[in-house]
Amino acid sequence: MTSAPGRTRNPVVRDVVIAVGVAGALVAAGLSETRSATSLDPLGYALLAAGGLALVARRRSPVAVLMVTGLCALGYQVVGFDVPVVAYLFAVYAAVRAGHHLVTVAASVIMLAVLPFAIVVSPQDASVSKAFTQARDVLQIAWLIAAGAAGEALRQAERRADEAERTREETARRRADEERLHIARELHDSLTHQISVIKVQAEAAVHLAGKRGEPVPEALVAIREASREAARELRATLEALRDDELSPPNGLDQVPDLVRRARAAGLDAQLTIAGVRRGVPAAVDRTAYRIVQESLTNVARHAAATTASVRIEHRRDAVVVRVDDDGQAAADTPPAPGVGLLGMRERVTALGGRLRAAPRGEGGFTVHAELPVPAELPMSAELPASPELPASPERPVSTEPAP
Repeated sequence: MTSAPGRTRNPVVRDVVIAVGVAGALVAAGLSETRSATSLDPLGYALLAAGGLALVARRRSPVAVLMVTGLCALGYQVVGFDVPVVAYLFAVYAAVRAGHHLVTVAASVIMLAVLPFAIVVSPQDASVSKAFTQARDVLQIAWLIAAGAAGEALRQAERRADEAERTREETARRRADEERLHIARELHDSLTHQISVIKVQAEAAVHLAGKRGEPVPEALVAIREASREAARELRATLEALRDDELSPPNGLDQVPDLVRRARAAGLDAQLTIAGVRRGVPAAVDRTAYRIVQESLTNVARHAAATTASVRIEHRRDAVVVRVDDDGQAAADTPPAPGVGLLGMRERVTALGGRLRAAPRGEGGFTVHAELPVPAELPMSAELPASPELPASPERPVSTEPAP
């Protein structure tokens, strides 16, 4: 994580400059006092300088610096130097900024309690010191509160800046992950379906040509091999890019197109729509479409089926999607886990629905999903048969009322 600019530009040099400046100001304040000289003056000047220079370590050891500056302030007050405790205020600011609230409050209370006694025992004129003690104590309390408040304000500002920076990084990473997963969903839900259709049609054409004894065009063989390779590479890519919960804008209105394309690929497909269609949430609408698409894609790629039936039932509280085929799946053989089935299950579970994908007792495979729909959504008119999907004589498109 990158620190804020204000905290990265030579902090050690800045601390040294501040420490030297405070030490010089304290010594200058001591020299400017009108007071009678004593043999303890060198000690007082040393304490003034030491209190300021101790601020060099205020970032590394804020509590230790707080103690040192406090003792130096008490020391030069006892010696007789009536100089404000400026170094201690800097130390309070640094300690609070570092988060040492309790230690700072305790040290400041002790400091305020002991400081008047230090002034009383000083060798200077007690009457003069006493005249200024009350007013100065009030000012010192105000400056201590101000220093602590400034340190806490800056600490909170730094914490918010760090949190904002961390949030920006997490948001950027999350958006990148969402985009990557969205691409995976698009590839799996759309491109895989189209490649599978191309591969099935090419293989069917090659098979029919060989069966009739006709020469197989090289272009057709190339299409078949290219589609196989593309399907393999796409599956490998999808293993790296997982499925996500983002959905493209296809819905139940596009299901007849899926069935039509399945028929064009040679699968005898039937679409049945039952019940009265209601307004359904967009997530339910898209999930139902993806379940049908994935199921028909799996039928074309894996099932070796000749027929498939798609049934969409609109109930009062749910949309039920069922896809059956007459493929080679056996009842005692569990389905192989794959990206498609896992993605369907995650979608349905995220909506609070149920999914069953398993071989049928009579042979073939079934996918059965129940997607809940809020009861307050309005009802729409009875669904007509899909006019854009021509019905085959064996497998007509139909509508029927829900039971």
